[in-house]
Amino acid sequence: MYKCRLKVIFAEKDIRQGEFAEKLGISAAALSAIKNGKSLPSFPVLYRICEELDMDMREIWAKE
Repeated sequence: MYKCRLKVIFAEKDIRQGEFAEKLGISAAALSAIKNGKSLPSFPVLYRICEELDMDMREIWAKE
C-alpha cells in the first residue's frame, strides 16, 4: 500500500486542488480520490502530477 502526500504538498506549496486538477486535465473529484488514497492515478496522470510538482513519484507516494 502507498501513502499519498499530496495533501501535505499542496499545503506546503500553497496549491489549490481545483486549479491543479484543471492543469492535469482531470476532475477535482478524481484528484480528491487520489489525494485521499481512495484510488491510484493512471500512469499518464501520475506522470503529469510529478511534472507539475517537479517531484519524484517516491516523494509523493511513500510505501507503507
